[in-house]
Amino acid sequence: MTPVIPGFDYQRVTVADDVDLHVAVGGSGSPIVLLHGFPQTHLMWRHVATDLAADHTVICPDLRGYGASGKPAETDGTVYSKRTMAADVVALAKELGHDRFALAGHDRGALVAIRAGLDHPDAISHLASLDVLPTLDMWDILHGADAAVAFHLYLMAQPPGLPEQMIGASADAFFGHFLDAWTADPGAMPADVRAEYLRASRDAVPSIVADYRASAGIDVEHDRADRAAGNHLRMPVTVVQQDWGSVLGYDAAGLWRAWAPDLVHDTLAAGHFMAEEAPGDIVDALRALLKR
Repeated sequence: MTPVIPGFDYQRVTVADDVDLHVAVGGSGSPIVLLHGFPQTHLMWRHVATDLAADHTVICPDLRGYGASGKPAETDGTVYSKRTMAADVVALAKELGHDRFALAGHDRGALVAIRAGLDHPDAISHLASLDVLPTLDMWDILHGADAAVAFHLYLMAQPPGLPEQMIGASADAFFGHFLDAWTADPGAMPADVRAEYLRASRDAVPSIVADYRASAGIDVEHDRADRAAGNHLRMPVTVVQQDWGSVLGYDAAGLWRAWAPDLVHDTLAAGHFMAEEAPGDIVDALRALLKR
């Protein structure tokens, strides 16, 4: 049986002409949308979502190209841009009756959340990012042997064909590598949830690669345009990260503050999948953000 978030209702919501999103909705009160990362689905929020649902309407979609959501073919390099995926999220919330909402994202979902905050500031009341840097900064800080930790970024940035073929030929080994290597507490990811992440990713290789390829192309262009124009995130922002800054030698809080003047930046002694490994800490961070 496919795992679900207990007590949440599931539905499909049309957000674009060719895309429906698979979404779990629970609770009542002011809305917050939670966006998952790689190589996961909305299930990564199962602990956080059930806690927040005590006093919030919690919306957990599978991003386009992931999980059970629509997976349109990439045609012109924009289908999986974070701008397009952010527009999905705003359309999803509106279809569910929310013109303004809080937004939290992890990993890939955080990149979508950042773009939503820049492109749709009137729709996003609060923004949280878990364990990622904005796209432009991410590429800037990766250099030398230290960049080996992000080999998958370079692999999936290559032109269409080879990355899809290589990953598809050994999908479980590829995606399973990240689920294992990035997890500090393996017990935080039950076998059935891990199996679902592998199954969902195995079925989505072309769209996952397209998502990553966009981050080496059009997403960088969009970030550069915002930086040149002096655009920034106007809403209160909370960032929770592993302490990658000290490991790789950069000022993570400083990089973030250039994008988000109203910033709370914290590091957490957990693995990358922190919403599963340390859900109580993430709930506390989100509740504190929503009070700002």
